[in-house]
Amino acid sequence: MNGPAPRVDGGIGGVDEETGDAGHDQTADRDGIQAGIEDQSDTAAEAPMLEVGRIVKPHGLRGDVIVSLATNRPERVAPGSVLTTEEGRPMSVLRSAPHQGRFIVTFQGLSGIEDAESVRDTGLFAPPLDDPDALWVHELIGSSVEDRTGRVLGTVESVEANPASDLLVLHGGALIPLHFVVGNEPGVRVTVEVPDGLLDLS
Repeated sequence: MNGPAPRVDGGIGGVDEETGDAGHDQTADRDGIQAGIEDQSDTAAEAPMLEVGRIVKPHGLRGDVIVSLATNRPERVAPGSVLTTEEGRPMSVLRSAPHQGRFIVTFQGLSGIEDAESVRDTGLFAPPLDDPDALWVHELIGSSVEDRTGRVLGTVESVEANPASDLLVLHGGALIPLHFVVGNEPGVRVTVEVPDGLLDLS
């Protein structure tokens, strides 16, 4: 019995499809850091805003900037995307290109070095992506972890990147590889099927 395939939008690698009976694929998607900011839209009360990236510094003299993403979903800076600053200013992406692990981004309205300098070290926010086949780090953190019988194993404190499989880090330090996840109620409960003795080794 499978749960939805895992993803995190706010940095660890992503997956596209469900796997076998062991549960999820081995990585989760990040889509930023959950943050409460004032949003001028009518849907602000419906979806929390995530900090999905940050403008690091200007790049060149034409208004381009370097953006560091807090998500492993590069579509956040795809042309046509609209992000929001903490003050509620919309930032529309005109162009973007990968650059040394970050992105060179051209935002509408930034036409020179002075404009680019004015947004140095500015956080970029957006609502969570709508992807029902994903596990998002911001939804996993704080969730109760249970086995198939309903026995509570702990609470997710963080998700740790790992080459073999991303790890659910529970309060107290126990580690559960993501591929043992077999079900998920976002923000509430994660169901796992772990081998006997695994938690004794953590």
